[in-house]
Amino acid sequence: MLILVPTAVAVSVIVSQTISDVMWEATQQQVVLVAAAVRKGALSSRIVPSVPGVDLVQVVEPNGHVLAASDHAGRTAPMVSARPSGDGIQDLQTCTGGKLGCLRVSALRVNPGDGSPLVYAAARTAVMTSTTMDDTILAVQAALLAAAVGGITWYVTGRMLRPVEAIRSELATTTLSDLSHRIAQPSGNDEIAKLIRTLNHTLLRLERATHAQRRFVADASHELRTPLAGLRLKLEEAEMHPQDIDVGELIHEGLYDIDRLQAITTDLLLLTGLESSAAGARETIDLADLSYTELSRRADPIPVTPSLLGGVIVEAVPGQLGRVLTNLLDNAQRYARGRVELRVSRDGTYAIMAVSDDGPGVPVADRERVFERFTRLDAARSRDHGGTGLGLAIADDIVRAHSGTITIRDSAHGGACFEVRLPLSSPGAGHGR
Repeated sequence: MLILVPTAVAVSVIVSQTISDVMWEATQQQVVLVAAAVRKGALSSRIVPSVPGVDLVQVVEPNGHVLAASDHAGRTAPMVSARPSGDGIQDLQTCTGGKLGCLRVSALRVNPGDGSPLVYAAARTAVMTSTTMDDTILAVQAALLAAAVGGITWYVTGRMLRPVEAIRSELATTTLSDLSHRIAQPSGNDEIAKLIRTLNHTLLRLERATHAQRRFVADASHELRTPLAGLRLKLEEAEMHPQDIDVGELIHEGLYDIDRLQAITTDLLLLTGLESSAAGARETIDLADLSYTELSRRADPIPVTPSLLGGVIVEAVPGQLGRVLTNLLDNAQRYARGRVELRVSRDGTYAIMAVSDDGPGVPVADRERVFERFTRLDAARSRDHGGTGLGLAIADDIVRAHSGTITIRDSAHGGACFEVRLPLSSPGAGHGR
């Protein structure tokens, strides 16, 4: 409003001045034409105006005698008593009170000097007010119009933004301790309804992520507490009964617990790095070469039977993809009876890396749950297996970060087959190895 009102006043003044200039221009043009005709001696007693809108024209001698006039101006008396000096045009407004009414008049001497005839050209207009008054009225009207437009705009904008304020108020009541609150969703499919749906979906994802994070913290605390409690118990027993303790066995068991703590901590740090998008630079990797490299570093109790197709190329972080293979092989070695196989192949636009064993397998109902953190099936609850409960979760996170999937199916030997699918980097024909 503080901007609109002064702007409207200024615009109204400019418009008023422009209209006034246009109206005076017609009468000024007519007096100039008639004065030129008088100077040339081409003036007749009956003047025919040539400018539209100007129908009152007179040529008057200095003594007031009307030499010539248009039909409507009359020849009995001058329309006005204006006496412009020099060769300039004089503009004036007048209301005679007679039949001519209110006029806008331009007056001009034919030649400089008081003895020269005068030319008057006038246009009828409404009841005259001063220019200042006209400007004031227009300014007030413009200000009122601006105020009305501003008020309507304020009201309409307020109504449009009212749902946004309601959304803000409801979101302000949502806290991390309670993410179950949802914003009331209106019917329809306008922008506000779409915004509320998006916010509710975001709140749902945030709630699920928060619950998963809390469950992870609780599980991690439990997993870390178990080896710590076992180590503390052994040390307290050695302190209370040092004569009954086999130092070698104590050191061996203590190192086992420490190894387990170190393994859990390492896996937790890796998961944190994956979640914070701390991914390394990706490289072009041949899965067959990667598999041979990883197998050469292992000393497994059960030999791994490879079936690797060369030329299966993917874009990946070598260390992370190597960790996926290591975790899958460790899992297979942990539960296999006597056979572990590693296969690399191609399926359309996807690279396949599958690890299978002849162990007890994974029930269909648990094939999604095994990828959750710290999940162990009943057959794997024993700590003797040596797993941290994070290996498959890490593998799943890495594969997803590489736009791939990891699934479980029955192997040809009765156990489980973990199959990783990754997008191929380039088609290329492979060759067997």
